[in-house]
Amino acid sequence: MSRIRRNNDWGFPRWREYGSEKETVTVRLCDHQGCGLKGDFPAPKSPHKPEKWYFCEEHVTEYNKGWDYFAGMSDDEAMEHAKAEARTARGFRSASTWDYGDAHADGLTPSERSAFRALDLPTSATGDEIKTTFRTLAKQLHPDKNPGDAVALARFQAASRAYEVLKGRT
Repeated sequence: MSRIRRNNDWGFPRWREYGSEKETVTVRLCDHQGCGLKGDFPAPKSPHKPEKWYFCEEHVTEYNKGWDYFAGMSDDEAMEHAKAEARTARGFRSASTWDYGDAHADGLTPSERSAFRALDLPTSATGDEIKTTFRTLAKQLHPDKNPGDAVALARFQAASRAYEVLKGRT
């Protein structure tokens, strides 16, 4: 025997609220015991595994305050691990898209030299000078301050790219 589905829409006037036919939404709850809030913030279960906890904002903050990446390692193991990570990070940095060639005699790559030109700075500029110049240009050229100005937008983007190249010096 087939069951007949009853339609709740009986025409006009409408007898139920608008939007009541929406599908249910799956919500991940916070993994903290006893918490019933949404768990939107991932936190690692262990340093070298992909599994994650999902906490609410309050509990992820609490969890992160007590998180120790090097837990269970001796001091020597932790130092060796940190050195290996730094070597890997340097490898990625040297392969970045901004480095288009070998460094010249002054130690600057062509992209760094171009970045100094874009910010109108000498190649001997300090990190603080780079940061100050970029912030000044960003305030002057920001698209929110110059809506519809294509020249200001292009200069802002060039300054932002230049700062990305040089911010390791700050």
